[in-house]
Amino acid sequence: MKQLLALLFFIPVLSFSQDSLEQELDSISTTEEALTFAKTHKKTNKSKLYTFNKEKHKTRLANDLFKLSKGAKKVVKGEEKTTYYKIIDKESVLHYRASYIYFDGNKMTLEDINKKRRKIISQYKQGYKFDALAKLHSMDLSANRGGDLGWFPEGKMHPEFEEAVKNHSTDAIFTLDIEEGKEHYIVLKTHDEKPIEEITVLKYTEATD
Repeated sequence: MKQLLALLFFIPVLSFSQDSLEQELDSISTTEEALTFAKTHKKTNKSKLYTFNKEKHKTRLANDLFKLSKGAKKVVKGEEKTTYYKIIDKESVLHYRASYIYFDGNKMTLEDINKKRRKIISQYKQGYKFDALAKLHSMDLSANRGGDLGWFPEGKMHPEFEEAVKNHSTDAIFTLDIEEGKEHYIVLKTHDEKPIEEITVLKYTEATD
């Protein structure tokens, strides 16, 4: 009998706790509030803020979240944990796309870099694939993916790099020097700029009792 009474007492407490959490999540409407919530619950429960990009994230979960409106939430219940996803913000952000070949001015003279760039651009115009040239010549990790930057929003890259990409038409190939870091590039603008939908999502996970 005592065990039954204890269980009957525990169920309303659990329900109250669940309702309290739902109300707290529902009250969050800004990124600042979401960050505060995530920081508060970081140790006891896994809580973090994520940005999903419609071009980059193609999972079933991402597709489900993009269907939700701002302020809505998705609850995924499992045997060991329950995860909440709250849509904090939803917007269309202008993105750009380019590929590049990088030369390190700390390891090569500008004269050697310019000589090499002229040869590579000539090869490209003769029909060589840019990604193959990037894999062969680029002096950073982008060589592994053929120099492709993927889609990037304004503010992610160096301002001089972004400005140069904006000011060139699609399929244009050009050189760029950023003296500040002795960074030297051959850049190929591969796509027209376009708006891409992004959502800011608050994720909260708790153990299932």
